[in-house]
Amino acid sequence: MDPIVGTADAPSTDFIREAVAEDRRTGKHGGRVLTRFPPEPNGFLHIGHAKSICLNFGVAAGFDGACNLRFDDTNPTKEGLEYVRSIQEDVRWLGFDWGERLFFASDYFESLYSHAEQLIVDRLAYVDSLSADDTRAHRGTLTEPGRDSPHRARSVEENLALFREMRAGGFPDGAHVLRAKIDMASPNMNMRDPTLYRIRHVTHHRTGDAWCIYPTYDYAHPVSDAIEGVTHSLCTLEFEDHRPLYDWIVKHTRQPARPQQIEFARLNLNYTIMSKRRLLALVELGHVNGWDDPRMPTIAGARRRGYTPEAIRDFCGRIGVAKKANVVDIALLEHTVREDLNRRADRALAVVRPVKVVIENYPDDRDEQVTAVNNPDNPAAGTRTLPFSREIYIERDDFMENPPRRFFRLSPGNEVRLRYAYILKCERVVKDAAGVVTELRCTYDPESLDGTTATRRVKGTIHWVSATHARDAEVRLYDRLFLSSDPGEGGRDPLDDLNPDSLERVTGCKVEPALADARPGSRFQFERLGYFCVDPESRPEAPVFNRTVTLRDSWARISRQHPDPAAPGSRRDAG
Repeated sequence: MDPIVGTADAPSTDFIREAVAEDRRTGKHGGRVLTRFPPEPNGFLHIGHAKSICLNFGVAAGFDGACNLRFDDTNPTKEGLEYVRSIQEDVRWLGFDWGERLFFASDYFESLYSHAEQLIVDRLAYVDSLSADDTRAHRGTLTEPGRDSPHRARSVEENLALFREMRAGGFPDGAHVLRAKIDMASPNMNMRDPTLYRIRHVTHHRTGDAWCIYPTYDYAHPVSDAIEGVTHSLCTLEFEDHRPLYDWIVKHTRQPARPQQIEFARLNLNYTIMSKRRLLALVELGHVNGWDDPRMPTIAGARRRGYTPEAIRDFCGRIGVAKKANVVDIALLEHTVREDLNRRADRALAVVRPVKVVIENYPDDRDEQVTAVNNPDNPAAGTRTLPFSREIYIERDDFMENPPRRFFRLSPGNEVRLRYAYILKCERVVKDAAGVVTELRCTYDPESLDGTTATRRVKGTIHWVSATHARDAEVRLYDRLFLSSDPGEGGRDPLDDLNPDSLERVTGCKVEPALADARPGSRFQFERLGYFCVDPESRPEAPVFNRTVTLRDSWARISRQHPDPAAPGSRRDAG
């Protein structure tokens, strides 16, 4: 068995790993462990898929097994190569590699067809010609049994002839389907003669026009698992009622391998939707800017926003694997991202909403370099130098002309420390005709350079950038996409719960000069502001930064314009 290649963070035990360990102990499946991650290539993967990826690859790695990546590409009306490529990229980015074990359900189309013919010969499948409406009428309800189709009694010879004509393209879409012959009175709706094949005159992204009939997921999935020798078919709870059908198909297609289906609770996050159909609607209706929009719960969106694969794997490990459905607070995901970025992200100075400061007693012709720490939690990251000059920019929020109590930032006659630099005192305020502050006139204490032995203490510290050396940038402030913790609750359209302030584009921001050359994907902590990532659209002449996450949970609803420095959760209180 080929070993799994990739990264799998050490998980705590859970009921699935306990079951696999017991199978290994008793020699079931010959002691082998082979899992699979089986996405349908009809959309981008989301954070819920990340849990399944971590589980399937992680279980395989933990038991010296292997994990297949298999695309269940049985519905060409919704599938495409764009999704195939994006899914592979996402799995690799998360830290997992399937090696040579890449498969497609379409690899098995001929075998699937042969097994279907054998089911007909064994009188376990038949071609049904009921209309869609009549099929629903015959299906019954949760409290009433279904009724047999009048075509259920067709002979083996007639069924084979019709099925072969379906394959040959002799019928239009919807004229016939192939159904399993199980039990129309079963209390499990999935066992009431489920559809195995349907006619679709559609070009497939891999097989072209070779086929015009396609197997259903419920038929192709168990057979594909068995063909590949999968030992443990791990899936989410919505497939629990499908397990009897899964086992029926494996048994009656005479598979030598008997995979075991085990269900676990899917990942549900509040303030989030996971439905591919609804995510596609967000994209198609222009509510977001594509599948990789940083507000989307997709893995591509998380990557563009600045999440790390380590943080997502850590998050999946923290929430664990459960049998019962529950909803996880998205704040836990954001907290996990903060913890990870705090360790790995270099610090940087950036001013999002700048106001100019002129230091009147600083020499006009002087520039100097001050030393800044790259990451106080990672001494190996070292230090860097920042240019300092007579004119600087500070955050507009860091100045108030008439401040409240405990405002430890800049105000007329008040002193504040510039991070890594000097103590600054505001002497005068310059305003335009409308009364808007356009410039602050200040003085500095030349003996107060941060880090010197003569340093004296003041209560507040603020960030800044040199006006002479700063680079202009665009900063995109992303927030949660939905206002409601349960979008669409009570039958509402989730689109009615969209957050109109989920994206704010701020231009004219000022960043320290080295940031303009940062590569897309690089992550930084903008001191006192949050964690940011360089967007793929960024260019040295026009850098763009996405806010990954705030320094603390901003959903405490602190005023964005003038946050109270004494408010719980505010990062402004300490400067």
